[in-house]
Amino acid sequence: MSTTAHLNLPMIAAAQSQKHVTHNEALALLDVVVQLSVISNSVTNPPADPDEGARYIVPAGAAGAFAGHENQIAAFSAGAWEFLEPGTGWAAWVESEGAMQVFSGGAWGSFSSVAGLGTDPNTGGLAFQQEKTVLSETVSKAQSQFVTVDEELSLAGSSVDSSVLIPNRAIVFCVSTRTVEAVTGAASYDCGLAGEQSKFGGSLGAAAGSNNAGVIGPQAFYGDAAVRLTANGGDFTGGKVRIALHYFLPVVPQS
Repeated sequence: MSTTAHLNLPMIAAAQSQKHVTHNEALALLDVVVQLSVISNSVTNPPADPDEGARYIVPAGAAGAFAGHENQIAAFSAGAWEFLEPGTGWAAWVESEGAMQVFSGGAWGSFSSVAGLGTDPNTGGLAFQQEKTVLSETVSKAQSQFVTVDEELSLAGSSVDSSVLIPNRAIVFCVSTRTVEAVTGAASYDCGLAGEQSKFGGSLGAAAGSNNAGVIGPQAFYGDAAVRLTANGGDFTGGKVRIALHYFLPVVPQS
């Protein structure tokens, strides 16, 4: 039976009998993958009594019916588990994490680990944009990249952490900021990291249009790190700040 190139949907053949069977099979596959939302990406043992249509991303070390299906989509249908191999760029909402994941480089990861992708935690819409420039590349796909990624943060409480992360092994030159909507509640804010509150700038302006280029070192990071905006003189009650990360990223050989 012929199938489509991307989702492997079965195609109805000319003069085929029982066309409804093939048609319904294709609809069932579409129902699994379109607007993909999974219950969890960390359940290693299939639940004993799953609901019809339950979907999971199978993690490493899975057992039982999930064994041998790492990174695949497990979907419970008609009393049995079906498994779908994701393609590059597939995205899924992970209910247990309250976050999006995207499949890239043979693994699922956060949107912030993939160039050009990001979501607003409040609206689910695009909130940050990442651009990378490959400065050099070998035949084995080892690369030297320069990356700029920005995200708009809505301010509330004593501090706000970014969704976009400084990635492991990045060499950071700067985190810049712009107040795009006047900050309320706080007299000013600091831009930094957990434990280094003003690493990229202190007492930054609350008025709309205030900006800062928080140049440092540069400094290498050996683990993913969120940028933190911390309120000064009172908690944040409103306002929006756009942050931009500027860093160099080495990519190891891919073969």
